[in-house]
Amino acid sequence: MHYSSAGLTHVDQNKATPGYTLFSPSYQLKTFLIDLAGEFRHGWDLTLPPGNYAYLLPNGNLLAAQRTEVGPKLPAKGGLIQEIDWDGNIIWEHQDDFQHHDFRHCENGNVIYLAWEKMPDEYVARIGGDFRAPSKGDTVWGDVIKEVDRKGNVVWQWVGWEHMDIEKYPLSPLATPHEYAHPNTLVPLGDHSIMLCFRSLDLVAVLDRASGRFTYTRKEADWGGPHDFQLLENGNYLVFANRDGMNPRGSAVIEWDPKTDETVWKYMGNPSHTFDSHRISGAQRLSSGNTLICQGIWGRFIEVTPDGEIVWEYVNPHTIEQKRGPTIGNTNSVFRCYRYDADGPEIRGRLGPA
Repeated sequence: MHYSSAGLTHVDQNKATPGYTLFSPSYQLKTFLIDLAGEFRHGWDLTLPPGNYAYLLPNGNLLAAQRTEVGPKLPAKGGLIQEIDWDGNIIWEHQDDFQHHDFRHCENGNVIYLAWEKMPDEYVARIGGDFRAPSKGDTVWGDVIKEVDRKGNVVWQWVGWEHMDIEKYPLSPLATPHEYAHPNTLVPLGDHSIMLCFRSLDLVAVLDRASGRFTYTRKEADWGGPHDFQLLENGNYLVFANRDGMNPRGSAVIEWDPKTDETVWKYMGNPSHTFDSHRISGAQRLSSGNTLICQGIWGRFIEVTPDGEIVWEYVNPHTIEQKRGPTIGNTNSVFRCYRYDADGPEIRGRLGPA
C-alpha cells in the first residue's frame, strides 16, 4: 500500500472508468475535482472546514456540509449546509449547529439530514452494551432526522429513541461516550423509505417514513463500525465494513442480497491488513461495474474490478497537522469520494474529456 505516496500512483487506462473524482480533505477549506491522471480540474472554496464531505447535484452545484463552532463537540459534526454553484457562488444555505455526518438532497428539492438532540433520561436508562452511564446532569446525545424546505422550515422529523427498540440494539465497544447510536449514513429512497447505517450498533436499517419503524435490519458485529450503506441498481445492498478491532485485521467492502442476506461480492486486501480503515470511508459502484473505494484514514482512493484488481489508485496529497484526536501528525484523511461521468448531468459541458 502506498501510504507514504501522494497523488496518482497507478492507472490502467483500459480498465479504469473514465470520469472525475470529487473529494474534500478533512479539516481543509477546499473541495477538489480531479481527472484519471490525478490532475486538478476544478474546485470549490468552503466557508468552514468540511462537516465530513460534499457531493455534486445533477444541476452541477455542490452540496457541502461544514463544521460550525457551536454545538456538541462530537465526531463528524457539521452545522452549515451550503449549495454552491459551479463558479463558487452560495445559492442556498441552512444552519443547524446540531447537524452531523450525512445530508441529502431530496427529489422534491428539500434537504434531509442527521442531527443530534439531548436524549431524555428515561430513554438513556434503557441503553445497554458498553454504554457507560454519565455523571448526573451530563448530556447523552441521541439522533433525529430532519427534512427542511428551501426556507429552512422542518417539514418532517424522526426522533430515533422514540421509535427504536433500544434494548434490542445495545452499544458496541466502538461507541462514542455520551452518544447513542452514531448513524453516519442517510439515503432517502423516494418519499417512503430511508436507509441508515449505525456505527455504534453495527447495524444497517431501512426506515419506513410513515410508521417510523424499521422494515429491514441487519446487525453484524464483524462489520466493526460500518459506513456508507447504500442500494445498488441491481437491488443489492453495499456497505463499507471498517472492521475496527476485528481479527483478522483489515476492512472490507461487502455486497449482499437483502432477500437472503447472502454475500455476493466482497473486497478485502491481500494480505488483509493492507486494506484497513478503522473509521470513516466508503464505496461507490460505478457504471462500468467497477467499485471506487475511499480508504478514509489513509486518504487513499482505489478503483477495483469485480475480480478485485486495482486499476486506479490515488492518495490525497493535501495534508494538515493534527495535534489531537484519533490520529495526530500530518493527516490526509477523506470521509468519502465520488466519481462522476464526463457526460453525466453533474459534469456535462463544464469540462473537457476526462
